[in-house]
Amino acid sequence: MTAPSRRGFLRSGAAMLAGSAALGSISGLGATAASAPASARGARARRDDELAVGVIGCGGRGTGAATDALRADPSVRIAALADAFPDRIERARTALAEHDASRATVDASRCFTGFDAATKLLALDLDVVILATPPGFRPGHFSAAVDAGRHVFLEKPAAVCPAGVRQVIDASRRADEKGLCVVAGTQRRHQKSYLEAMRRLRDGAIGRPVAARSFWNMGDLWVVAPDPARSDVENQLRNWLYHTWLSGDHIVEQHVHNIDVVNWAFDAHPIRACAVGGRQSRTDPKYGHVYDHFAVDFEYPDGRFALSMARQQKGTTERVEEIIHGADGMMRLSPGEAEVRGSRPWRYDGPNPSPFVAEHAALFDAIRGGTRVNESRTIAESTLSAIMGRIAAYTGQDLTWDQAMSHELDMRPPADLSFSSRPQDPVAIPGRAAKA
Repeated sequence: MTAPSRRGFLRSGAAMLAGSAALGSISGLGATAASAPASARGARARRDDELAVGVIGCGGRGTGAATDALRADPSVRIAALADAFPDRIERARTALAEHDASRATVDASRCFTGFDAATKLLALDLDVVILATPPGFRPGHFSAAVDAGRHVFLEKPAAVCPAGVRQVIDASRRADEKGLCVVAGTQRRHQKSYLEAMRRLRDGAIGRPVAARSFWNMGDLWVVAPDPARSDVENQLRNWLYHTWLSGDHIVEQHVHNIDVVNWAFDAHPIRACAVGGRQSRTDPKYGHVYDHFAVDFEYPDGRFALSMARQQKGTTERVEEIIHGADGMMRLSPGEAEVRGSRPWRYDGPNPSPFVAEHAALFDAIRGGTRVNESRTIAESTLSAIMGRIAAYTGQDLTWDQAMSHELDMRPPADLSFSSRPQDPVAIPGRAAKA
């Protein structure tokens, strides 16, 4: 879609039906961020160099990521904050200063609010930025951070629509050209139990992986009810989980973790998706227009397949894990746990340090001269895998990888997004939504 039709999406909601669809913040990035100082420090740092970190998106996720960054490296300093809302900035400033006053007391002059907050933060001389706004803003923020020469911690998912995924992939290429390091918030790839399990899988512990099952079934999550004193945009930003243009729906925002593990095990992305989904228990208007359950049959190359199931329904059985079936056995994985059943049985019994801290430590180690890392292409592909499942469920149409990659759906916030914009919230109905 063109930029004008993205603005039309905010007025009419038509794009949400097509494949439907922050606290965080802040669109309209681009040329301004690219004009950051020439001293932008994309180069490697010495072991004892201080690393100045800026945080874009200061809700619970951004504040938590900043705290994990402080725990990961004693030379890290939180140097700047950006968010759409002043109250989130103040809560983050207080929490970070209480955690470590010497390294995380951020002066008010380096705190930015509004829809241009990210642009202002990226104009500062920083080493690293944490991107933790609602995912709809992530492609623009990532592209601007790369243009500004910053190393990046890129929260998952990377985008909410195919156009956003393409923007992330393009920025990933530019990050490689600039020698920048990028680590994504798929913490399972930095968790001891998962790393050891994948090492054994590659060594043939279950034979050739041929099928998989992945689950994120759980109860309900937080919800922020609309406040009539706020604008539509502010209500949606504060309740971003329930609006696809901001979160991607829970199959993209949350279940991407499990889908990413299957892609990791298969060393491939799916080539086709057939899906169902809907909303049965979360029908109140405060839940926006997202679904509360999905089930996807993903087809992978060479005849392999994966069942994907995601549910957010109060009072239902909880299950968060991945199961990989091989020719000679099976592997069961969940946070902190891993086991192999078959001719070579094994169970992980090692240490379980925080993977949330480990992912930041990996980024800082790479910046300080370790092996350069760029996980943005990987998380972009896992994100598109989840988007395939959502579009297939929303429309009732099977979708191939090539169709998803070239899909016209563009839900990125327009450059003129403001608090007077009026995003619409139609619930996608299979068979009535536009075909993929």
